[in-house]
Amino acid sequence: MSRPESLAPMISADAAPGAVRSPKTAELVARTLRRMVVEGQLKDGDFLPHEAELIAHFGVSRPTLREAVRVLESERLVEVRRGSRTGARVRVPGPEIVARPAALLLALSGATLADVLTARIAIEPPAAKMLAESGTDEAHAELRQMAEAIPASWEAGTLAATSAQFHRRMVELSGNATLGIVAGMLQEISERHTAAAISGIPDNKIPRAEYTKLYKSYVKLADLVEARRGDAAETHWRRHMEAAGAAMLKGHEKTRVRDIMD
Repeated sequence: MSRPESLAPMISADAAPGAVRSPKTAELVARTLRRMVVEGQLKDGDFLPHEAELIAHFGVSRPTLREAVRVLESERLVEVRRGSRTGARVRVPGPEIVARPAALLLALSGATLADVLTARIAIEPPAAKMLAESGTDEAHAELRQMAEAIPASWEAGTLAATSAQFHRRMVELSGNATLGIVAGMLQEISERHTAAAISGIPDNKIPRAEYTKLYKSYVKLADLVEARRGDAAETHWRRHMEAAGAAMLKGHEKTRVRDIMD
């Protein structure tokens, strides 16, 4: 994996007006390296420059530099293998980095599965419209592939995971990064909810008639998206989620997020 050809200048304390205190030197180093990741100077899989190079560039001590790296490690922006000679490697996180804390906050707040479903209905249908109207041909093709993968997941008893991934990825493909992150935060809850709703059913398979209806709905969304019929895609997906949600909530009307999370 590559290392950056040049390093960014260290951000000064003046770059944070209104701060209650001046940042520690380690925080400034971490902030500079974090900015390099955000701006793409350091990419996923890249190694940070060698320790000696970083110490010389920033003019800091080894303990200060290692404290800065620990800050980034705690944020899961870098991975450090103890005893390795290769140094710290950049690991650009996905929505999963906030999924568990988000689920914990929802659990602590007493949020119900109905609350989560309402939020998803507010997010996903507009995302379907955006995907239809402004999504790339590649994004449309990926949605089609995911829809066509549903039958295999039903046969394998992995419909809950595949369905949750379809919902999340559809929002991500819409091109709105914020909505994509929120959908990613809710994926684990959605997957566990679906798994709980079909638990007790032989082989974890919903009845064939219900599965066929679900599959046709996924394919219809792909059809509408490929036809770039934004309003129709939004309307269809809202109706799909309302109907599917009502079925999934049956018997779980008062179930709280905390009830299905570890």
